[in-house]
Amino acid sequence: MFKLSEIKELIKLVDQTSVQELEIENEGARLLIRKPGKTEVVNVQTASVPHTYSPVAVTQAPPTSAASAPTQPAVESAATPASSGLHQIVSPMVGTFYHASSPDAAPFVNTGDRVNEKSVVCILEAMKLMNELEADVRGEIVEILVENGQLVDFGQPLFLVRPE
Repeated sequence: MFKLSEIKELIKLVDQTSVQELEIENEGARLLIRKPGKTEVVNVQTASVPHTYSPVAVTQAPPTSAASAPTQPAVESAATPASSGLHQIVSPMVGTFYHASSPDAAPFVNTGDRVNEKSVVCILEAMKLMNELEADVRGEIVEILVENGQLVDFGQPLFLVRPE
């Protein structure tokens, strides 16, 4: 299975090159990244869970649907703190944000917690697949910008971190 950080890195690499499509198979999992125009399509398929085969389409255009409208203010309000030296942990995909691994479990992180590059900070659910998101920076969680169970967009800031 592919790690979320690996998928993020591959999407960045494909976006920065003239490669239009990348397909990788690893340990029964298949990853397809296609770049037609300004849209990235990620298709993750796992042999062990055939009923969850579904593509996840991620667009770089701003959200226009009414369902995603409540997430806009978080993006705008997070832009100002970023200029004051805070790092934003952003969503690498469209999905549902979860603070904990289950409803009765403790949150992965709270405001004031210290994290490192390998700390899991949340789970993003996309097409019934649960994806752990790692901090990608060492520092202190200053603010959690989204609510548990909230739908998030590609590139939307989720956490503000004061880097060490």
